[in-house]
Amino acid sequence: MKQKKGGVFYELFRHRTLYAMTLPALIFFLIFSYIPMMGVYYAFVDYDFGKGILHSSFVGLKNFQYFVSGGWDAPIVYLTKNTILYNLVFILLGNIMQCMLAIMITTVVGRLFKRVTQSVMLLPHFVSYVIVGTIAYNIFNSNYGVLNSLLKALGGSGISVYMIQWIWPFIITFFFLWKGTGFGMVVYLAAITGFDREVYEAAKIDGCNLFKEIRYITLPMLKPTFIMLVLFNLGGIMRGQFELFYNLIQRNGQLFSATDVLDTYIYRAMTVNFNLGTSTAAGVYQSVFGFILVVTVNKIIRKTSPENALF
Repeated sequence: MKQKKGGVFYELFRHRTLYAMTLPALIFFLIFSYIPMMGVYYAFVDYDFGKGILHSSFVGLKNFQYFVSGGWDAPIVYLTKNTILYNLVFILLGNIMQCMLAIMITTVVGRLFKRVTQSVMLLPHFVSYVIVGTIAYNIFNSNYGVLNSLLKALGGSGISVYMIQWIWPFIITFFFLWKGTGFGMVVYLAAITGFDREVYEAAKIDGCNLFKEIRYITLPMLKPTFIMLVLFNLGGIMRGQFELFYNLIQRNGQLFSATDVLDTYIYRAMTVNFNLGTSTAAGVYQSVFGFILVVTVNKIIRKTSPENALF
């Protein structure tokens, strides 16, 4: 047996072409993911614009105090609750609807109808969240919104939707699903298209109807794709769909307790209060908590279904 020579540098030289092909991706993540991590230091200083980050006073965990103080009324409590609950609904309900619609479309016989349906469902993905917010405002506005205009035309009295907290989780979820379901469905359609058709033909010979094919063939074969997409989405569970929440709610303080998430809180801390320390502290908590959550969920899946774990 010949000894391996050269070690790491020999391997780098030997496979230099392959490593060179990875350089653009490595440079991208270095510039946009790793170098910005130095900004975490903002969370531990009383930032002074005149002195800069290196010469600002070090305050330790002081910037985290406002974020975590107040017991059950602390911002960290309702922000974490809102962010996780909204994203769990988005992830689970979104993937279930995407999977169901993909299965429904694949069972449609007419090719023209299938193509038109896919196009119509995909179009909302290309609508800007600014437009989505404008649509919602023109529907629910108290003075001249479509909803109140219709209620008044029917002899009823208008309602101030922008003052009712409990209804907004349903509105936000509806607009999220309306905009994202068609695009997310494409992945499931691609997975179903790659299934071996001979399995379905054998099932038909054995007497399986359409519903049994879906239950015993399509759904089990879609399970790895479903789990993988859910795990990928869990990686951003602490990211609160900022564009959606900001454009639908804007700065309506009446709805913050029911609709405020970490991303919108950080944005307001930066743009309204100009508090870099507090906003960075919230961002650090967001990243650390999200990392712990992803590792924990992946560990659970690795024990129950090792072949579907990410790592």
